[in-house]
Amino acid sequence: MMGDEVRHMLCQRMRDLREDQEKTQAEIAELLRIPRKTYCNYENGRNNVPNEVLCALADYYHTSTDYLLGRTDNPAPPPG
Repeated sequence: MMGDEVRHMLCQRMRDLREDQEKTQAEIAELLRIPRKTYCNYENGRNNVPNEVLCALADYYHTSTDYLLGRTDNPAPPPG
């Protein structure tokens, strides 16, 4: 289970990154090949984000899963 602080940080960063890219929830859901409602539930903290979705978002936004989860405030992915 994900702690409330981590869930809140993940949801906020997912939303912020999506909005920074000027994408809609529907566009990100399509990229992930999931229903828009499912993505909406992830972004609003109603459902836990599966690891494969977390990794796909990190790859798409060129960041790290640690950034998405609030383990670092550096959005740059680690070198390598």
